[in-house]
Amino acid sequence: MPNRYLEEMFDLSGKTAVVTGGGGVLGTDMAVALARAGAKVILWDIREDALSASAARIDKEAGRKCAAWRKVDLMNETDMLAALDAAGDFQILLNACGGNKGKANLVDQDMDTFRFVMKLNVEAGCFLPMKIVAKRWIEKKVKGCVINIASMASYVPLSGVWAYDAAKAAVKNLTEGAAKELAPHGIRVNALAPGFFLGDQNRRLLINEDGSLTERGKSVIAHTPAGRFGEANELMGAVLLLASDKAAGFVNGITIPVDGGYLVQNI
Repeated sequence: MPNRYLEEMFDLSGKTAVVTGGGGVLGTDMAVALARAGAKVILWDIREDALSASAARIDKEAGRKCAAWRKVDLMNETDMLAALDAAGDFQILLNACGGNKGKANLVDQDMDTFRFVMKLNVEAGCFLPMKIVAKRWIEKKVKGCVINIASMASYVPLSGVWAYDAAKAAVKNLTEGAAKELAPHGIRVNALAPGFFLGDQNRRLLINEDGSLTERGKSVIAHTPAGRFGEANELMGAVLLLASDKAAGFVNGITIPVDGGYLVQNI
């Protein structure tokens, strides 16, 4: 028999979620989880081909159609405002846009690359979507929920990825600041900090073409008490927790690590 208590606690029926970066691996995985929990899902991303593929995955794996998908330049406020108007009413904003580009020593860091990664993760991946959506929610008195994506780098810098480190530390900080400012409006703002999950951005850094671990991959596994990379489904419980007003209505301003113990490694 179905467990009615769990259904009521985590059911997202009647909710609509916008997932930025919805064409990415992580964004799609989380969008599928939200849809399977009953939410209508709208995807925003700059890549139309990726959006189409992600929408097809939702249709197949969630047993329901993706509500809509739209090509959106998340670095362009005008474009985002148009997407906001097209989306209509929604109550969940999941900011899954982000990533890294390259790895360098401090003295060799290319500044154009540094600025791009900062803008991708801080502005497009967190601040601008929160800004425009929170304004609309306040105007309409929507008690919404924002979920940002932080990182292990939000806590401890990873070597050679200077902009990514700074950006993800900023995401955690902005999450906390927004949570305090928006709480009087009934808007919750939290974040997830995934450990090492294989995706398009990091696969080549961690796994060789023959499937063996790179040196960086070996270092990650050695630093992770669980002794492995995370599986996508292992992140979804935390997503659904933060998205549910019944389960997490009093949870605000936190960043939840889902990391296999990476942050508690010691000697």
